Amino acid sequence: MQRQPLFIYINDHVAGSVAALELIEHLISSYDGQPLESFFVDLEREIKSDQVVLKQLLAVAEQKPSFFRNVAGWISEKFARSKVKFAGQRMGGLGLLQALEILALGIRGKQLLWRALAVSDWLALQNVDLAHLEQRAMEQGERVEEKRLVAAREAFTVR
Repeated sequence: MQRQPLFIYINDHVAGSVAALELIEHLISSYDGQPLESFFVDLEREIKSDQVVLKQLLAVAEQKPSFFRNVAGWISEKFARSKVKFAGQRMGGLGLLQALEILALGIRGKQLLWRALAVSDWLALQNVDLAHLEQRAMEQGERVEEKRLVAAREAFTVR
C-alpha cells in the first residue's frame, strides 16, 4: 500500500508544505516588525492547516509522512533560501520577488492537489471539503501575487 500513487502524491505535497513553511519561517524573521511579517504569519497559519489535512489523510490510510521526501523538501528550501539571500531580501528586492514566486508555485500546486483529489474515489475524501481547500489556495495565490507584483515593481524600477 505504501507505493500507491495516491499516497505518494499526498506525501509529495506534505514535503512541499515542509519546504514552504521553512521558507515562510525565514521570511517572518527577515521581516520582523514590518508589514510583511503579518502577511507571512497569516500565510504560515493557513499552510500549516492544509498540512494537517494532508497528514490526517495519510493517517486514515495508515501511512506516515515520508521521512525522505520531507528531508528532500527541507533541503530544497535551503537551496531556495540561499538563492533568495544571494538576490537580496530587502522589501522590493529581487530576493523577495523570488521567494514570493517560489511560494506562488507551491500554492498553485496545492490548488491543483485539492482539485485532483476531488476526482478520486477514495472514501476518506468524502468528509473533506476539497472545494473549500481549493478556494482557499486560490485566495492565497491571489494574496501572494499582489505582494509579488509590488516586489517586482520595486525590484525592476530603473534608478
